[in-house]
Amino acid sequence: MPTNIVTAGELLVEFVSHTKDCALEQISNYSGPFPSGAPAIFIDQAARLGAQTSILGGVGADGFGKALLQRLKDDGVGVEHIFIDPDRPTGVAFVSYFSDGQRVFIFHLAGTAADSFQVPNDGLKLQDTLFHISASSLGNPNLRKMVLKTFDQTIAAGGKVSCDPNIRPELMRDTEVRVALDDIISKCTYLLPSTDDLTHLYPGITEEAAIDRLQSGGAEIIALKRGSKGALILDGKSEFAIAPHHVSEVDPTGAGDCFCGTFLALLMQGYSAETAGEYANAAGALSVTKRGPMEGNSSLELIQDFLAEN
Repeated sequence: MPTNIVTAGELLVEFVSHTKDCALEQISNYSGPFPSGAPAIFIDQAARLGAQTSILGGVGADGFGKALLQRLKDDGVGVEHIFIDPDRPTGVAFVSYFSDGQRVFIFHLAGTAADSFQVPNDGLKLQDTLFHISASSLGNPNLRKMVLKTFDQTIAAGGKVSCDPNIRPELMRDTEVRVALDDIISKCTYLLPSTDDLTHLYPGITEEAAIDRLQSGGAEIIALKRGSKGALILDGKSEFAIAPHHVSEVDPTGAGDCFCGTFLALLMQGYSAETAGEYANAAGALSVTKRGPMEGNSSLELIQDFLAEN
């Protein structure tokens, strides 16, 4: 079992609109800068659950970068491979929600520190590593190059790979993204898709048939995130359906990343797939109760208390 969890990708801060249905087209009040980026949310939660972690990425030498770097440090994430770029700003995202739960983003990543870091050719001890990929990072050509380089290094070193497909519909129209994602999925030990991911990966077939396809690729464990319907964990020949938790949703961004961080951190520490899934499902529910994509990240104690009450 790997002893270290590594991820790579976009590091950014996020501003969240307080006004629903404004579509980022109207004047509104915003909260932020919140530390964000799918890989950052994931690795922060994994660290908070006791895993040994590190992240490869870049931030600017500005206030946003300092805030993001400090949050990761405070929560125990290894930041030795985060490059502080003196010439480029930290990446920024803006998000607004609609009444039906949908959301719209504006990202400023290209040409920022977020997509300008480099993956070292050596110095990464990847043989005892689980490298986690949030596939939303593949949409940016620079980030894709760096994620795939670390992916190849991990496979060559005998490490293991996990993947959250985290699909954006526009990404599936990019042939290079789809080819990269298919290759990653075929070599993953752990897959953590959502039901929406299955729809985009395998349109027109049932959930059961889509899961069969994923299992045929060689993944040892699949954790299916079903959102308000809970989760489904498939561990070899065993299958565990996990019931949902009903909470007051404030901000759903980052819930899937929080689920993945919890699940993999506990799995790497010897928890069963079923227990890791139960805790991850609870962590995902807790994460949506606070505004800000990383503000709802939780500790083991908080998750245990929540499960005891629910």
